[in-house]
Amino acid sequence: MSWGTELWDQFDNLDKHLQWGIEFVERYNKFVKDRTDIEISYAKQLRNLSKKYQSKKNSREEEEQRFTSCRAFMTLLNEMNDYAGQHEVVAENMSGMIFAELARYIQELKQEKKMHFQEGRRAQQHIESCWKQLEASKRRFERDCKEAERAQQHFEKMDSDLNVTKADVEKARQQAHTRHQMASDSKAEYCSILQNFNKEQHEHYYTNIPNIFQKIQDLDERRIVRIGDSMKTFSEVDRKVIPIIGKCLDEITKAADSIDVKQDTQLVIESFKSGFEQPGDVEFEDFSQSMKRTVSESSLSNNRPDGKPDSKSGKSKGKLWPFIKKNKGSVPEDFSHLPPEQRRKKLQQKIDEINKEIQKESDERDGLTKMKDVYVKNPQMGDPSSVAPRLAEIGQTIEKLRQESQKFEAWLAEVEGRLPTKSDQTRRQSEMYESQSSAVNNCPQDRESPDGSYTEEQSQDPQLKVAAQNEFDDEFDDEEVLTSIGTCKAMYPFEGQNEGTITITEGETLTVIEEDKGDGWTRVRRSEDEEGYVPTSYVEVYLDKSVKGAMTYI
Repeated sequence: MSWGTELWDQFDNLDKHLQWGIEFVERYNKFVKDRTDIEISYAKQLRNLSKKYQSKKNSREEEEQRFTSCRAFMTLLNEMNDYAGQHEVVAENMSGMIFAELARYIQELKQEKKMHFQEGRRAQQHIESCWKQLEASKRRFERDCKEAERAQQHFEKMDSDLNVTKADVEKARQQAHTRHQMASDSKAEYCSILQNFNKEQHEHYYTNIPNIFQKIQDLDERRIVRIGDSMKTFSEVDRKVIPIIGKCLDEITKAADSIDVKQDTQLVIESFKSGFEQPGDVEFEDFSQSMKRTVSESSLSNNRPDGKPDSKSGKSKGKLWPFIKKNKGSVPEDFSHLPPEQRRKKLQQKIDEINKEIQKESDERDGLTKMKDVYVKNPQMGDPSSVAPRLAEIGQTIEKLRQESQKFEAWLAEVEGRLPTKSDQTRRQSEMYESQSSAVNNCPQDRESPDGSYTEEQSQDPQLKVAAQNEFDDEFDDEEVLTSIGTCKAMYPFEGQNEGTITITEGETLTVIEEDKGDGWTRVRRSEDEEGYVPTSYVEVYLDKSVKGAMTYI
């Protein structure tokens, strides 16, 4: 199949076809450019998404990293960042290997097309010029023949006329001869030009045009092959990153498989376990017998020592179980405001921090000691006495840290010796209350028992009971004067079935009087006589701008 023989008379249509082919390559290259832009944009959005959900450098986020599910999520975010990098590689390779190369090829294509079609137009102009020359020679030959015939007829007429002189006859004869000679010359010229034209025409249609059209055909076929190769490259660029993307996805799957639900569940226990035991049965108090009754929750919460009724009995009496009363003001050094288990963890954490500081100071002391020995052996390198002040300072620091460590270890030993065990579940109810009361009295601040009531040892002195009762009432009086720090809107309904909680309905707006302290509960107020705790995850909180560290909980 050759365009030169099959399409010898379709020069203009071939010109249009080749122009269409170039435009098609340009359109395909524009597609590659758009795909490159999409890959770059997608990679950027993936990186921004990964960055948006990366952990912030704060204690809450670091606390989350203890959970296997959170670590798996961080692995997923890191792999998504690498995943985005592969899309950037795709964009870079498509831009360099396809778009830039095709852009240069399109320019070469246009130049070569222009050159071939200019050559074709020159060949057409040449054959058209030869044709015009042939036509002119033909018309001249025809005209001379007609002139020679008229001159011959005139001569014959003059020769047959007896009245015409011999000179006129000779003149007419000479004229006819001249015309015949001109016609003969025109005929010879016409034959020569015709022969030359036929030669030129044959060369044009069987040599020049086929050669030109073959070049154009080769050009178009190379264009088609180039498009095919480019599409293969388009595919290979994606195919090369598939193994790496597959590894990213494999790592995400591996991270998902590494999630340990039991471990995370145990971490929750370790994070929030108080160390208290569940309250046992309340013993029957026989008031019919003449004996001193024990101080119970009812005597503390409903009867005032001065015999006056509690004017605030209709209001919430502060935090009840399961809400361990939070310390007001500064945190005690021995963490006695915390439940036993949480206190033990904090003390152990403090001991570990102190030990790290001791190790750090010890390493520095060892280094300075070696330096001092070098100075002693080589005085030219330095003065040994210059190191002594720092060594003395480090020694004092280590001694202070050790004293601190011993102090916290003593508190830790005290807590660990007081932590309840499973075997204690069978002890009598009175012994449990006595033990909890003893634990409360040993702490610098009062603490609530798991059921929300305060317990105290029975005392033969009524004045001690009155003092304890007044102190108890004063604490709850202090908590009831909490002012509003914002508002919240209930996102879900919640039934407050436990003491200290409050029932809310979806869409209800309440006043916030105490924000979430990390236990997952927010204290709200519906009216002056109705307040309590609701799950933080059930409400959308809007703290006042004046509140430091304001944030929205959803």
